[in-house]
Amino acid sequence: MQVRQGKVEDVPAVMELIRQVVPGMRAQGNFQWGSDYPNTAVFEGDVAKAQLWVAEVAGKLAGVAAITTDQEPEYAQVGWDLSELAVVVHRLAVDPTCQGKGVATALMLQAEAVARTRGISVLRVDTNTQNEATQGLFPRLGYSMAGEIELRIRPGLRFCCYEKRLNDQPKNQDWVISGGNHG
Repeated sequence: MQVRQGKVEDVPAVMELIRQVVPGMRAQGNFQWGSDYPNTAVFEGDVAKAQLWVAEVAGKLAGVAAITTDQEPEYAQVGWDLSELAVVVHRLAVDPTCQGKGVATALMLQAEAVARTRGISVLRVDTNTQNEATQGLFPRLGYSMAGEIELRIRPGLRFCCYEKRLNDQPKNQDWVISGGNHG
């Protein structure tokens, strides 16, 4: 598996991956994404800001994540200090044929590598309360649940907020995913 920064040429494949993921999400009662979001413009914006990361398996797009420092204002509801710089993972998705094969873990570990490279010790992520897969994944990767919020961009839905602090984490170079530009 290779994790690398996404390019504008990746956006059509990213959108196809999203079209494959959304029906499964909806079948599980997770209505966080639909035909309006995430969309091409959002992913093109991620590329322009150098925050889109993709995972490839055998040359095929297997997963995507936006690794940003963009924090939702609602995060303050769980007691997070929004003035504290944090790496935040948004738009994490894995091709259904690649789920359970470590793709999401690789992308989350890339977020840690980005944080370390930038000297940032806090990582944050949110996920829909109906997304059992990520609610299992984040604690396994050392994230702690901070609470639940409702996001203004998705009224009526609840989101679990997770945080991980790297200060107390050993700097294990085996966790850095190769093949990406870590800047």
